[in-house]
Amino acid sequence: LLKDASNETSLLAIQGPKSITAMQSLTDVPLDTLPYYSVRVGTFAGVEGAIIATTGYTGSGGIEVYFPNASAVEVWESVMKAGTPFGILPVGLAARDTLRLEMGYCLYGHEINDTTNPIAAGLGWITKPHETNLAHAWLTAQKVQPQSEKLIGFRMQEKGIPRADYNLCDDKHQKIGQVTSGTMAPSLSVGVGMGYVSSSNTAIGQTVFVEIRGKYHPATIVKLPFYTL
Repeated sequence: LLKDASNETSLLAIQGPKSITAMQSLTDVPLDTLPYYSVRVGTFAGVEGAIIATTGYTGSGGIEVYFPNASAVEVWESVMKAGTPFGILPVGLAARDTLRLEMGYCLYGHEINDTTNPIAAGLGWITKPHETNLAHAWLTAQKVQPQSEKLIGFRMQEKGIPRADYNLCDDKHQKIGQVTSGTMAPSLSVGVGMGYVSSSNTAIGQTVFVEIRGKYHPATIVKLPFYTL
């Protein structure tokens, strides 16, 4: 029996290079032994049966903790207290979005959706459907046939912030694709973005142009991620 407990559950994403050390005092689960993308159930901040997962989407390490709504204030206060010596700060979801973009991570609703071709999105390395999967034949064929478009990362050459749905153009200002995500990268102090372009315009080092309010700003196609730890 499956039950959707979303409306009854709170989640805190505690991220950053010091997060594991900072949060260890709140749980008996040995956080530093958990591999990436693993899940454990244990006591956290006095709450039994909390779900502790290393599924954070910032690229900087850490944990995500799921627990009943009734314990939200208690857990929040415990997390902030334990993290204070390590410089913890409360931030919103937009911070996660800029960090995942710096790492070149796809986000549902932007780079991927129900109709996205995962091969074009560069996700062939995790697209391994079992032969009983309904899309097995289609995905197998996609891996060997040329794609009409591909996902790229680009870095602005001058001042400018790319945004989702902006056009990506060639040197003649003809549209070759579209931005899926873009921002001013906080760790790099430069505008970066990802987007789909025609497969003939994906070479690393190639210049593309981002159309921003009727003007064309040059950007360089770069290898992802934009930022490395």
